Amino acid sequence: MKQISRFSHFGELSDKDYFRIALSVDCVIFGFEDDELKVLVIKCNIKEYKGMWSLLGDLVRPDEDLDSASYRILKDRTGLDDVYLEQVQTFGKVNRHPAGRVITTAYFSLVNIKDHQLKLSDNELHWHPVKEIAEMAFDHKNILDTCLERLREKIQDHPVVFNLLPKKFSLRELQSVYEAVLNCELDRRNFRKKFFMMDWLIDLNELEEDVPHRPGKLYKFNAAKFAKKTKKVS
Repeated sequence: MKQISRFSHFGELSDKDYFRIALSVDCVIFGFEDDELKVLVIKCNIKEYKGMWSLLGDLVRPDEDLDSASYRILKDRTGLDDVYLEQVQTFGKVNRHPAGRVITTAYFSLVNIKDHQLKLSDNELHWHPVKEIAEMAFDHKNILDTCLERLREKIQDHPVVFNLLPKKFSLRELQSVYEAVLNCELDRRNFRKKFFMMDWLIDLNELEEDVPHRPGKLYKFNAAKFAKKTKKVS
């Protein structure tokens, strides 16, 4: 008697057809520079999208899991392996890739541009202002928008935004980051009041140097105190 495939009720597809699906990872790497939120993009070299901007991505190797693949891509493209990286969402529209069925999982990371020397040589890889990107290859604009929305939700009660700043920063720089991510102006007095109430900052008793405006006080993120708070909550 002929064996009936457990997938036969879906039609004429065989077992092998269900394993002809590729998995990939796309990384949305945010940075902050010149009072703008930026994302690391690269020129696509696939003919259907040639010349368009795309995110940094790659297929998942048979011997690695998703998280390992995301860190490998980040390391290969930027030289970084010690930055914040978070899985956001999986995107699986049937025709999202011209080469065939590819399901991708998006991650986002936050990088301090000034303090890290990145590998910026391949396919015009560079930091591009997020607000200036209107179209991208594949479904990467949708992936970028989804990760940006996750970031905006995250910064309301989690200090991930400090990854975009140098170790020492002014309140002006801190507010500028939040305004760039949220794409809106914030009231200076209320913003500072909120941060002092959260007790996320340590006053370094230092002032900015070589700035074109009145030097502001410098602070650093109180990582130890935040760790204690999150431990109590969990």
